[in-house]
Amino acid sequence: MKWTLNQLQKYRNKEFPIDEIVRIDDIKKDDPTIREVSPMHITGHGDIDSSKVTFHLKIEGYLILPCSRTLVDVKYPINVETTETFLLQDSVVQSEEETHRVKGEVIDITPIIREILLLEVPMQVFCDDVESEDAAPQSGKDWEVISEESESNKIDPRLAGLAKFFDEDKSSSES
Repeated sequence: MKWTLNQLQKYRNKEFPIDEIVRIDDIKKDDPTIREVSPMHITGHGDIDSSKVTFHLKIEGYLILPCSRTLVDVKYPINVETTETFLLQDSVVQSEEETHRVKGEVIDITPIIREILLLEVPMQVFCDDVESEDAAPQSGKDWEVISEESESNKIDPRLAGLAKFFDEDKSSSES
């Protein structure tokens, strides 16, 4: 996704629409945990004025990452919104946002998209598809994965007799 400054200046003080599909397959070289990268759909617009170009982007797609438990492939969705500003001149902009300097006559946002995708890779990913034969087992000999909700509603068998005691107490006081 490259544009020359002359191409962008045609849209000065107008909205510059962006709607492209970008393949960033070389990101796998930077992070070996990324097994596959879908084509990223980049939408948004650019605001161009005399001193800067600001891109408001939405990046959508997915990464295939290994499950932290079983190393099975997990489809991790990417849905990121970002604002990137490129300074056309050596002026100092007083703002909170990070800015980029334009080198030469071309603005290329592909390296920035790569960086954003690398930052989106989580430390751990877990496979939620428990029906898959490659997923982590949910039970075994003398054990079973349980959810917190089902466990909180159970009464401890050691205290079951105590629950009956209170039921007997209520029935004797009502008589």
